[in-house]
Amino acid sequence: MTDPSANVGRPQDFEKVLSGSDTSVASFDVHNKSALEKAQHFLHGNPAMVPLIVLVLSTAIFGVILGSKFFSAFSLTLILQQVAITGIVGAAQTLVILTAGIDLSVGAIMVLSSVVMGQFTFRYGLPAPLSILCGFACGALCGYINGLLVSRMKLPPFIVTLGSWQIILAANFLYSANETIRSQDIAAQAPLLQLFGASFRFGGAVLTAGVVAMVLLVAVLWYVLNHTAWGRHVYAVGDDPDAAELSGVGTNKMLLQVYTLSGIICALAGWVLIGRLGSVSPTSGQFANIESITAVVIGGISLFGGRGSILGMIFGALIVGVFQLGLRLVGTDPQWTYLLIGVLIIGAVTVDQWIRKVAG
Repeated sequence: MTDPSANVGRPQDFEKVLSGSDTSVASFDVHNKSALEKAQHFLHGNPAMVPLIVLVLSTAIFGVILGSKFFSAFSLTLILQQVAITGIVGAAQTLVILTAGIDLSVGAIMVLSSVVMGQFTFRYGLPAPLSILCGFACGALCGYINGLLVSRMKLPPFIVTLGSWQIILAANFLYSANETIRSQDIAAQAPLLQLFGASFRFGGAVLTAGVVAMVLLVAVLWYVLNHTAWGRHVYAVGDDPDAAELSGVGTNKMLLQVYTLSGIICALAGWVLIGRLGSVSPTSGQFANIESITAVVIGGISLFGGRGSILGMIFGALIVGVFQLGLRLVGTDPQWTYLLIGVLIIGAVTVDQWIRKVAG
């Protein structure tokens, strides 16, 4: 027999092939990113930066052109007052779009909720607090039905909300008989309905309770979306619903919750609308759905879902407000406002596609 000790120290057959192999340590090529690529990745990680930059530049430009006529505490807070309703409805729209959906009925839900608050108070004689709760219940019900059709029936959100927009709008006019409840009647009998129209001064600035409501709502939703499991699930459903489902996220349940919450937020916007106008009008807020989508798109929130910040939506709404007020003070034709906003919408979508393609 062969003595095993005789082979000690000798390389075995399978080790002989290693004698001529490369002994250098493996390394990986490091790609040095260009300044453009760094900017793209930065914007991908901070989607609210693009609208913030546009907001600062547009404010500075109008400030240089108009001086103190535009760049004053009163003018700047006037912009906040004008975009308060758009910001609140935009918050509802943001939640839906983050799930890769869209809600064309947000404006109609807002108006119907305000009409319910007014009619329940003056037609049925209910106390204003109870009527307000009924308005919120109306908004929640409308959102719940939208969510049920999208999540359970698997119908496209665009088609569902396009149909519900027409249905709710028609129900609004039929129920209210196209009658407006006057401001003086509300002030005398149910001043609580006008709560969000109350204004107060802060130095040279004039703010309303509606502006405060918008800021608080956005702050709460920002925290929820960025620091809670529910918020992460919203992004996950919008980014890849199949992967979210495999990860244990109930996508149908999430969609139902998002659309219902959207309806509740729209009801809040309806209450703020009463304060803004002073009256309850079934013809108000006709373009709130388009304005909310405009704020969301300009704010850098992807229409494909799963990416964006609610802060960007507020910046987008403020950009529209800055252009509207600035061009009005300059004395240009109002059509220029729509033209520039249209350019901003196309530009925002183009930038979003550019960022997603390169950074993804």
